[in-house]
Amino acid sequence: MKPHHRFALALTGALLISSVPAAAASLAERYDALRAEQPKLALRDAAARLNVSEAELLATTGLGKTVTRLQEGDNVPREIMRRALDLGTVMALTRNENGVIERTGVATRLKPQEEIAGLDADKEKEREARLRNIAGGYLGGEIDLRFTFKNWKYAFAVVQPGKDGAVTRSLQFFDQSGNAAHKLYVKSDAGVAVFDKIVADFRNPVQSADLKVAAAPLKPAVKPDSAIDVKEYHLAWNELNDVHQFNRLVTEFGMSREQALRLGPVDKVQPITPQAVRQLLEESARQKLDIMVFLGNDATIQIYSGKIVKVQEAGGFFNVLDPAFNLHLRDSAFHSGYVIKRAGVTSVEFFDKNGDLVVSFFGVRERNKPQPQSWVDMTAALPKADASRQVSR
Repeated sequence: MKPHHRFALALTGALLISSVPAAAASLAERYDALRAEQPKLALRDAAARLNVSEAELLATTGLGKTVTRLQEGDNVPREIMRRALDLGTVMALTRNENGVIERTGVATRLKPQEEIAGLDADKEKEREARLRNIAGGYLGGEIDLRFTFKNWKYAFAVVQPGKDGAVTRSLQFFDQSGNAAHKLYVKSDAGVAVFDKIVADFRNPVQSADLKVAAAPLKPAVKPDSAIDVKEYHLAWNELNDVHQFNRLVTEFGMSREQALRLGPVDKVQPITPQAVRQLLEESARQKLDIMVFLGNDATIQIYSGKIVKVQEAGGFFNVLDPAFNLHLRDSAFHSGYVIKRAGVTSVEFFDKNGDLVVSFFGVRERNKPQPQSWVDMTAALPKADASRQVSR
């Protein structure tokens, strides 16, 4: 058969698959057709195009080949993450709709007594409840994570060849709706045997692509601004003596986080332009500031602490591209930003068009000492938002 005839047949086949109604074509067939058209499309983006979750697409196209489904259960994700402490050097990846954070390093293992310090050993149920979101070794250090394990549902081990012929191994976790909760990539030869043992010990006896994914929960309706006692709220804000008390304050007044900032005291909250994130990162790199970056989702928050060096726009994102730390922000989807002063601590937060928090920044400070003045000055110089776009406070 002549080459051009083979090309014509291949093209015809692709068109036939693309033209099959979604209800008639299998998910695998629709994915193959989409991949033929856009071979570089990421799995998450392909899933969105196919109107399925990333977990469903991963299971459907990979089980029995590159993907192994792992066990489920209330305590299983925590136990897998505890075992993953033995992997050595890993790349930890956490994301939300408009941001991705990637950190390469080694988790700092905690001693058992450090993990349970201060807990009453006689109250086992209470102790377990307080430990449910702890997998000792991910608090501080190079791999710094905060877990909400109740929102972790599905887990997979993925082994696939890379572009350079090297094999990539990862543990990938998803929530009840099939959205990525967290991913860990093995980055050392010593971790391969540990990874294989984890897969063997936690392998699900039923290797099925049927995930019974749940619809994403509806966001609670935002209370009207007129229903907020703003004067009382400001008084309570001014009584904060620890930045961590802010979440409780937001809950007590029944506000969304973005609303709580928008209605915050004018001397404590300064609205800034959404694209101010670029100046923040560029200045942090130029001034060699130590910063903290918080980015996550309802299942995992990942934190980076340190300096950044290389920042640039690429692929529709504004990025930090350092050897052991990457940050990717789709700032075109940002809708609002704020410089915030709480209990003597200055931070910066950016929200997307849905009012969801994308990323937060802090200046690194020594314990019981104020943040560096260079951080405070840099945030004060960020471009202010157009006052006409702000709701009256």
